[in-house]
Amino acid sequence: MPSTLFGFSITDHKKVFAIALPMILSNIAAPMLGLVDTAIIGHLPDAIYLSAVAIGAMVVSFIYLLAVFLRMATTGYIAQSFGANNLAEQRQHFNHGLTLAIGLGIAIAIASPWIIDFSLWVVQPDAALIPYASTYIGIRLWSAPAALTILIALGVLLGRQQSGRAMWLAIITNAVNVMMDLVLIIGLDLNVAGAAWASLIADYVTALVGIYWCAKALNWTPALLKIIPDKLSQYLNVNGNIFIRSLVLQLCMATMTGYAARYGSDIVAVNAVLMQFLMLISLGLDGIAYSVEALAGAAKGQKQPDRIRYWCKLTLVWSCIFAVFYSLIFWIFGAQIIGLITDLPEIINKAENYLPWIILLPLVGHWSYWFDGVYIGLSLSKGMRNTMILAAGFGFLPLWWAGMPLQNHGLWLALSGFLLMRGLFQALWLRLRWRQVV
Repeated sequence: MPSTLFGFSITDHKKVFAIALPMILSNIAAPMLGLVDTAIIGHLPDAIYLSAVAIGAMVVSFIYLLAVFLRMATTGYIAQSFGANNLAEQRQHFNHGLTLAIGLGIAIAIASPWIIDFSLWVVQPDAALIPYASTYIGIRLWSAPAALTILIALGVLLGRQQSGRAMWLAIITNAVNVMMDLVLIIGLDLNVAGAAWASLIADYVTALVGIYWCAKALNWTPALLKIIPDKLSQYLNVNGNIFIRSLVLQLCMATMTGYAARYGSDIVAVNAVLMQFLMLISLGLDGIAYSVEALAGAAKGQKQPDRIRYWCKLTLVWSCIFAVFYSLIFWIFGAQIIGLITDLPEIINKAENYLPWIILLPLVGHWSYWFDGVYIGLSLSKGMRNTMILAAGFGFLPLWWAGMPLQNHGLWLALSGFLLMRGLFQALWLRLRWRQVV
């Protein structure tokens, strides 16, 4: 049996997938359990309940997705202090993350009435949906302290290369949610409110499990919850940079979705189908990104620039392999995958016209997934922010504007160019600053 593969130790390939595989499995488990959640709501006697939950979940997900900076910043810092074998520093990063998550979560919960008014003003749903959607959002936002705490727990576990437990956190959230759906929606007939309470309970159960696992790993107790102002300020600065990065990304994606509506409801449905391919791509590429976050971050903590370079090269090989694999699968089976997602002939026919973009997407997009992992592991939050802004300014916006005559093809051109420019700017920024950051 060979001891190397692609010029890298078999043992090190195993280290990459010891982190990547559990996260890939958790990415698969979450939507599968989510299908059960949707099916329970979807089998209520009135479709208004499903529509209200869909709108409410979209609003809540958007808010929590913007807060993903908490997970990213925590992973980078924990990975570096884990590599340096500095348990006290890991506890300090956990303290800062937990304090920020709970404080920000309470602020979101208190601000929920204004968030509800603003979000429904933006979405403009049918008047009959507003009371139900408002109820759902109002309940869900009170889970913000728990939902943001889960992000911190994920950051700690991934930074410490305990991706198996990170996977179980995702599974626990969805499993508790489904069980509580059955009790509250089917058993107690609480419809939309029941769905919201089920998610809230799931978030708090998962947050408690996450805190327990982190406390056990870090030998931490609440008595050790102390704040160092200078360190907290540095942590907040990193989180602020990643927040701006995430906001720019979400605005680009929202622009694409919003403009698709101008080309008709069929195009909105087509893009909704095609976006599922992006979800499939992220299953694998996110796993590799998590690996480079943890391994490169640990090498930085050990002050081993050569090992940082080594882990970056190894994970990049797998990122490229996944990208080529996805493109081949989409090229050969793209039409069949579309047929699995929808059985509407007019949507299938139109969606197949955009398959060339889907085949191209993994090849141009995997760089940005991989570089995100590198940047997070090395705590290069300013670079993440700046390269995202540059990619939006010189990639997405000009291609979107120039591609308007192409209508929906123009939108996919803008998205593909945006992903490609992200990778190019990230590569250039890292090359210019490599000696400073390692």
